[in-house]
Amino acid sequence: MPEENQASQVAATELVKRLGLIDASMIVAGSMIGSGIFIVSAGIARQVGSPGLLLVVWLATGLMTIMGALCYAELAAAMPLAGGEYVFLRESLGRLWGFLYGWATLLVIQTATIAAVAIAFASFTGVLFPWFSGSVWIWKLGTFGPYKMSFGLLGPYNVGLNTQNFLAISSIIFLTWINSRGLRTGAVVQNIFTAAKIAALGGLTLLGFAFATQAARNANFADFWRNANLFELHAYQGGQNTVWVSTVTLVGLAMVGALFSSSAWTNVTYVASEVKKPKRNLPLALALGTGIVTLLYVLANVAYLKVLPLIGTANAGSVFERGIQFAAGDRLGTAVAEAIVGSSGAALVAIAVMISTFGCNNGLILAGARVYYAMAKDGLFFRGVGEVNRHNTPWVALWMQCIWACILCLSGTYGQLLEFLVFAVVLFYILTVLGLFVLRFRRPDMERPYRVFGYPILPGLYLLLALFIEVQLLRYKPQFTWPGLAIILSGAPVYWFWQRSQSVTPRKHQDRRG
Repeated sequence: MPEENQASQVAATELVKRLGLIDASMIVAGSMIGSGIFIVSAGIARQVGSPGLLLVVWLATGLMTIMGALCYAELAAAMPLAGGEYVFLRESLGRLWGFLYGWATLLVIQTATIAAVAIAFASFTGVLFPWFSGSVWIWKLGTFGPYKMSFGLLGPYNVGLNTQNFLAISSIIFLTWINSRGLRTGAVVQNIFTAAKIAALGGLTLLGFAFATQAARNANFADFWRNANLFELHAYQGGQNTVWVSTVTLVGLAMVGALFSSSAWTNVTYVASEVKKPKRNLPLALALGTGIVTLLYVLANVAYLKVLPLIGTANAGSVFERGIQFAAGDRLGTAVAEAIVGSSGAALVAIAVMISTFGCNNGLILAGARVYYAMAKDGLFFRGVGEVNRHNTPWVALWMQCIWACILCLSGTYGQLLEFLVFAVVLFYILTVLGLFVLRFRRPDMERPYRVFGYPILPGLYLLLALFIEVQLLRYKPQFTWPGLAIILSGAPVYWFWQRSQSVTPRKHQDRRG
């Protein structure tokens, strides 16, 4: 049966192929671009203290992202199934590792990202409508912590409902409802908002190039590599200790924010079973989406450097005196726009970030539910989560994801969960790329419509870079990395309990290749 006609022939209880190449590429790009590119460069600038190293951080992040995407492209083309990374790990390393990924995705990776992006959407909405604020409480249960742990401080957590997280929760519920109405509806929303935010980020970048300032040129480009040999880094244990690290280590640590801003490109693999001509379109979508976003991110940071000095003063009044390092609230995009067009720049960037975060969350919500759906189909999660509605969408999985993401908004923990998130995300990147080597060895005859360029050098180099970052995070950010590892490992006893409690033998996936 021709692939194009499968959607019309498939039973109403299955997912259907309705995503083309543009749709898939928009899911990649749209899931990547959120609020991060407008914010995290300020924190990176404080860490590296050098215009040159700021760009190195983003270039290195982009290189790693594209390398990882090319590795995933081989796996996605060979196994174009619902669940993506869960399936890759299940097939290469075993069901336990697939379950641990799905567990971490539900607990933190997808839902905490959805919560944080929703809060960012609400926060920037507050720039236009000040009633939406984290300090305007509708109901507050209390403040809990900070708790002193062996690996550092946890908290404090302000638990309750304020007008800011009320809007965040409302946006999550609305987008979940939109995506429960059908894949095509969610894809149309994704395409519109992704195109809009690419245009907004591109427009801000062009303005930066067109209205470069003499002060920024003198400050940033006359001494591009200042202090680029050895840096003082305040330990992340309350800033009381000081350690010295090499430039390479510092770049690796500074990449945390950039990696988060460049994550979620794997989301398109979650909906792989719903992509038309997946053996062709999935690799192309991964390459196009990550390539476009990487180029935009690097150019945006060049534009930032052309408008504002990198070095600034924390308590200064003007955006030029504060510089990139101390942009108010780290809202660097807002500061750049204000420097170019005046006070109205804050409103313009607020609208851009609202569009960006809303579209980003649509992609996250659309894709994430497919992981839990695939787990349920394998007998590794509640059977009902594998149900689809009359619109051929996994509605139970969507609403389960929605409920937990909303709870994270209320809990006040999403910010710290995101710190745990980067370590967990990169760890699963490592395991998945390692799985590529395993499958090449164990299943050499497996159909591979696309084979990763430069194998085994490129995947091996990716593993080395990712392992280096993980080791540095364990050394210098233990209060964020060890809890992240604990969240992942907490799934092991759940898996064993689930296996023992299930009397149903998991079905063989229709999609197993060999």
